[in-house]
Amino acid sequence: MVVHAHSGLRYLVLLAGLATLVWGIRLLAGGRPHDQRLYNLAATYRLLLALNVFLGVAVLFSGRFYPAVGLHIVTMLFALATGWIVPTVMRRRPEEERTVVPYMVGVGVSLGLVATGILLLGRPVVG
Repeated sequence: MVVHAHSGLRYLVLLAGLATLVWGIRLLAGGRPHDQRLYNLAATYRLLLALNVFLGVAVLFSGRFYPAVGLHIVTMLFALATGWIVPTVMRRRPEEERTVVPYMVGVGVSLGLVATGILLLGRPVVG
């Protein structure tokens, strides 16, 4: 059951990450500054990713381990760390110094690591 939840939650993680990137592109294209919706989308992505990592740890403790899982775990932990670094740094900046680009880079790199981690298991990213 936990394995299915862990595998299924990846779609919500990918959707939240893509929504964050799309909103960031829209803000950049319109020349608009950082807004609360971008922060909320990035927070949703981080929350879902953290939940998925927690479920992955539960799967690991259930006894499902094979060699490819080791690299998968490493990439997912790096993806989680990357997803949390940018918002933490941006929160400490004054409002006028907050921009869209760091959020997009952080989420983009994190999504790339998530996709790499899924591919390391020998599974397609979507499908």
